[in-house]
Amino acid sequence: MSAMSIVPHWNPEDRVFWEQTGHRVATRNLWLSIPALTLAFAVWMLWSVVVVHMPAAGFHYSTNQLFWLTALPALSGATLRVVYAFAVPMVGGRRFTALATASLLLPALGIGFAVQDPATPYEWMVVLALLCGLGGGNFASSMAHINLLYPNASKGTALGLNAGLGHLGVAMVQLVVPLLIGFGVFGTLGGASQAAATGPMWLQNAGFVWVPLIAASALAAWFGMNDLGDVRAGFAEQAVVFTRRHTWVMCWLYLGTFGSFIGLSAGLPLLLQSQFQRGDLLNLAWLGPLIGALLRPLGGWLSDRHGGARITFWCFVAMALGAVVVLLCLPRSGQPGSVAGLLAGFAWLFAAAGIGNGSTFCMITRLFLFDKQQAAEPLPSAQAQATREGNVEAAAVLGLASAIGAYGGFFIPKGYGTAIALTGSPAAALLLFIAFYISCIALTWWPYSRRNARHPC
Repeated sequence: MSAMSIVPHWNPEDRVFWEQTGHRVATRNLWLSIPALTLAFAVWMLWSVVVVHMPAAGFHYSTNQLFWLTALPALSGATLRVVYAFAVPMVGGRRFTALATASLLLPALGIGFAVQDPATPYEWMVVLALLCGLGGGNFASSMAHINLLYPNASKGTALGLNAGLGHLGVAMVQLVVPLLIGFGVFGTLGGASQAAATGPMWLQNAGFVWVPLIAASALAAWFGMNDLGDVRAGFAEQAVVFTRRHTWVMCWLYLGTFGSFIGLSAGLPLLLQSQFQRGDLLNLAWLGPLIGALLRPLGGWLSDRHGGARITFWCFVAMALGAVVVLLCLPRSGQPGSVAGLLAGFAWLFAAAGIGNGSTFCMITRLFLFDKQQAAEPLPSAQAQATREGNVEAAAVLGLASAIGAYGGFFIPKGYGTAIALTGSPAAALLLFIAFYISCIALTWWPYSRRNARHPC
């Protein structure tokens, strides 16, 4: 390990240090983190696209089984985030990013081989779906590392760029995979085609195409990123966040923003297919995740200027209204429903969720840093220690909140599947989502965004 990969002293709040050294190092780490996170999201959401094409490739699974495959990566990814959330201060951002990115080779290669044979057991597909959760886990460690690198005044923008551009992996996988499975990208090395009704199909490309990109990104992280020598903390030091009330409120709110983004992304292609039986609509599914990903940096930027709580509050209002529009546009009682209205409602939901993703994370960084600074003595040494502790706690909460939020990627598609299985329509699931958004509106307004709130952020 090169000594240059470890920065022995890190204090981004020191303006001189930031201008002379910190900004350059942080920027390099950010731009190496973004492609690694983009690939992680692409692998995490692979099944949202693969399941749509499996029936044509000869796999005979029920609609509920297919929804399970789209939901399981979120379940395992969310659980892994609980572990990944505390890893960076213990292991180091460079080392953990490189190793976590390299781990994505397992599901990418596994899917590439498994989908070539329709006789592959469903249980093995379940294992591969759970392994795709490795991509979801990477988000927690990535955001924790970027949070430690940047000063408080720039955290919202930096975290928004890392997450927002990383989220592009969702749109990318839903756009690229349907194009690449139409021809033999890797020749004889990629395996034989499957005979589908629409012509030959190379479904294995959905996994294999990411392998060289993952390897290159892992190497770039190992040789180009940095570990922070004096930003180290064991699990016990970080575990104090479990006792903070703010931790669990912010986890609930992030379940509403990011959970909606990732859950809607995972479930939308199969939902469109099940409700309208129109294959051409699948070519539009990637636009929703693209909207949410591109607007996340805007949420961070707006929060740096107007306050995260205020932006988050209005995002939840918008999300509740968007879910009502989707509900009203579903097919029901022999009526065909409105495709245009439903797509518009989803676009509105993705936009609000994307902005809310950035604003919610900005709330977290400010809450924990300010609480520590206000409780400390005004002496420079005491404030410096409070800043370090606040950043470590905020990094842990960012990871933990991202873990809880990721469960939305399980609950939303599984909610669709269960509602359809029990009632024939996803309407019941949408009613539950609306009620949940109303609870988020209340939890944001009372402690954080109302006038004279006790914890404005």
